[in-house]
Amino acid sequence: MPHYNLHTVLGASGAVGRAVVDELLGRGLPARAVSRSIYKSGIATVPADLLQVEDAHRAIRGSSHVYLCVGLPYAALVWRRDWPLLMRNVINACAANDARLIFLDNVYMYGPAPLQQPFDESHPQQPESEKGKARKATLDLLKSAMDKGTVQAVIGRAADFYGPYATNSMLYVSFLERMLKSRAPQLLFPPDIPHTYSDTVDIGRALVALALAEDTYGQTWHLPVNPPITMQEATTVFNQLLGTAFKARMLPFWLQRLTGLFIPPLREVREMGYQFRYPYVMSDRKFRERFPDFEVTGYEEGLGRMVQNFGTPKTLHRSIAKQETG
Repeated sequence: MPHYNLHTVLGASGAVGRAVVDELLGRGLPARAVSRSIYKSGIATVPADLLQVEDAHRAIRGSSHVYLCVGLPYAALVWRRDWPLLMRNVINACAANDARLIFLDNVYMYGPAPLQQPFDESHPQQPESEKGKARKATLDLLKSAMDKGTVQAVIGRAADFYGPYATNSMLYVSFLERMLKSRAPQLLFPPDIPHTYSDTVDIGRALVALALAEDTYGQTWHLPVNPPITMQEATTVFNQLLGTAFKARMLPFWLQRLTGLFIPPLREVREMGYQFRYPYVMSDRKFRERFPDFEVTGYEEGLGRMVQNFGTPKTLHRSIAKQETG
């Protein structure tokens, strides 16, 4: 290990990046925040475009630990084009600084669908989606660099997440965003299918825990989760938190296809529909056995923190008679 001790968070303005920064500050560790946009984090901040070689090296220079928590636009074309380039730039910059890399991964590379229940880190990686193929290609680059000794890294793999600032979360787009506007939750998939979610604050805590442990490197770890939840159950929790009585509505498939012709993000979500049409239960047993004292945030607390972050506008109807109960 190098003699310096600086934890650099790439993608620090995102939901998970912020959580990692908060955890580092809470532990009293020296940290640097890196983001493409201006981000007030209370610590040293570096604006950088990690798709540019010079920016990546400048952002990572002097680091002992680098957390790759970047989020790219949710489009398969962008992922295929940009993820491999970004990963190469980060690997090379980490290697030049003898910095350890902590990579926030997702579960898109698992396949074919439906997945094993529950699925763990050993699940076959035969993705059917274009975004899944892009993520696997990116992961293969990192694993090759790890095998060659180019970089020392640990991979933390998160389920779909929710929490403060997580505007791309299904639990925000389909639920909270609509409910704060006095609209019923609108679903693209059946409401009774169990699905595993990760709390962003837990993800941040878990990534730092992996980074600071000497025996975690060279491995992949599923980050800690709560038991899976259905969309019906999520609706109940949100109603309790907001004092509402909404009923979740599922958008008919024919209307989804029609709408997808005009709304590209909807097409991107539909590609990942297998995650919601079948039970999607992720095992975090390996992490829990290594970190038995790690306490996972319950849904009521985690979703409550999310509600508090996004706020409850005065326009939210409190009268059940005025709500869309569909």
